[in-house]
Amino acid sequence: MADSRPIGVFDSGLGGLSVLRELSLAMPQERFIYLGDIARLPYGTKSQAVVSKYSISCGNFLVQQGIKALVVACNTASALALPLLQQELGIPVVGVIEPGVSAALSVPSEETILVLATEGTVKSEAYLQAFARRNPSRHVIQLACPLLVPLAEEGWFEHSITESVIRTYLSQVKAHSYGVVLLGCTHYPLLEKSFSHVLESGKQSVHGAHILAQELHQLLREKNLLTSQPNTQGIQFFSTDRIKTSLPILRALFQEDIHFSLVDL
Repeated sequence: MADSRPIGVFDSGLGGLSVLRELSLAMPQERFIYLGDIARLPYGTKSQAVVSKYSISCGNFLVQQGIKALVVACNTASALALPLLQQELGIPVVGVIEPGVSAALSVPSEETILVLATEGTVKSEAYLQAFARRNPSRHVIQLACPLLVPLAEEGWFEHSITESVIRTYLSQVKAHSYGVVLLGCTHYPLLEKSFSHVLESGKQSVHGAHILAQELHQLLREKNLLTSQPNTQGIQFFSTDRIKTSLPILRALFQEDIHFSLVDL
């Protein structure tokens, strides 16, 4: 029996919109509800207890909207709160860590993998643990890059300042011979053009949004949760603070005017 309920997606800000776009392209028949916790961002500098509290409140709000599954489109929340969300919400809940690991391991290379992420994700060592489970022999290093989030939200996707910031961060690991760069924050894929100008020849950047979309579709199919009805209602957008509709990140991802309804969590 087809399930026409929507899929919930949340992030601490707007970076999760890059995941939402990939999901909506992969599953155009499905309805989606997006929640950006703008009022409480960034999650990346906060403790596990605080991130878990915020994540549960976001998850509960989306459950109240009648969702059938939840995508945690935030690397920090996926790293620090995913097991709690899976335990508490009573619906399928998936995060972005494992798909990112799959994307990095799919590159035919044995060189070191460099994970770029927020401070909270790096401190959690969620990526290191996931790689250790999947491929214990693979060498992985991490680097926190907090300034990349505001650059993405500002719309400086391909910009000399963004490139300079990326170079400055990468200079901290120049002694390591890495070949794959995993963009471990949902904001970072928006900066792929800047990364392409900075990364040396032979080094490749990857992220897991496409794999996440494939895995979610498979999960919903296995649980008989896919809809057979076309999506005629579009996507609902909620935020915990006001968002300028003119933000470049919105236009870059959806090429249309997006209206966010305010919600108080």
